[in-house]
Amino acid sequence: MRIVLMASGDFAVPTLRALVDRGHDLPLVITQPDKGSGRGRRAQCTPVKKSATDLGLNVLATPSINDEAIVEQLRALKPELGLAIAFGQKIGPEVRSVFSRDCINLHASLLPKYRGAAPFQWSVINGEQTSGVTTFRLVDRMDAGPIYLQRSTALNPQERACELHDRLAGVGVDAVNATIELLEADPCVEPTPQDDAGATRAPKLSKSDGFLSFDQPVAVLANRINGLWDWPGARCVFKSAATGKTEEVILALARVGSEEKPTIERPTIEPGTLDFRCQVAASDGLLEVLEVKPAGGRLMPFEAYVNGRHIQSGDRFETFTG
Repeated sequence: MRIVLMASGDFAVPTLRALVDRGHDLPLVITQPDKGSGRGRRAQCTPVKKSATDLGLNVLATPSINDEAIVEQLRALKPELGLAIAFGQKIGPEVRSVFSRDCINLHASLLPKYRGAAPFQWSVINGEQTSGVTTFRLVDRMDAGPIYLQRSTALNPQERACELHDRLAGVGVDAVNATIELLEADPCVEPTPQDDAGATRAPKLSKSDGFLSFDQPVAVLANRINGLWDWPGARCVFKSAATGKTEEVILALARVGSEEKPTIERPTIEPGTLDFRCQVAASDGLLEVLEVKPAGGRLMPFEAYVNGRHIQSGDRFETFTG
């Protein structure tokens, strides 16, 4: 099939490679412009641009796919299918009308749940047991178009958002391949409308979403920590009870702590305080931190952090205020 891919992020790269491997005709790949990154603000291209260039494909990096000149360029290519994946721009009706078969999107959730920019992160944050991907027809409303097909997968224990992202990118390859096969077999096939009553939102995350407050249920904290890694990260401040010194840290992996009770009954401790096992008190239990990243440092097992800072019972994690 003759396909124009409109994509930018890592999530689209496995599908791009699969389309080439399966012999589809990709006359053009459209992506976001290069952006400055790092201290020197050196221009960095999108992961899709890099992969497409490595594959010898024609790439157009543009801040607006809806520009009239680009619409005319697309029309001249006579593409059958438009495929958008983690593109980062709204695709208007003029662009969508160019494609003779359809213009579709691969989305990292089981729509209508988690419409928005951060679907897999919010799936983990909200403690979902199942996630997946959806292919659907693009319409004016965000992530609201009728569905071609879905592929679901169970979340693994303590699975982080970055890990779910990578798994869903692989699941997405199968979903896109199956959708293309469906359209090739029956060009008149019609997707199924979404049930708007079941829609939920997955808004873009910001750094402030990562500021932890420990006066919450332990399961909520564990899910939030795992769902915020690797960006923006669940930030808090470690404070030593002995010295009063503080250090900004990111908690990168956690789970609900042990329910074992000590032989001697101990008093309830304030949320954020570490107990004798270096588990962290929440509003209804204990949080076991498994990985941590100190500010300016490397990601490490929490045990190594405990030993390196000589952490003891009574030390605390407090809310980071920016």
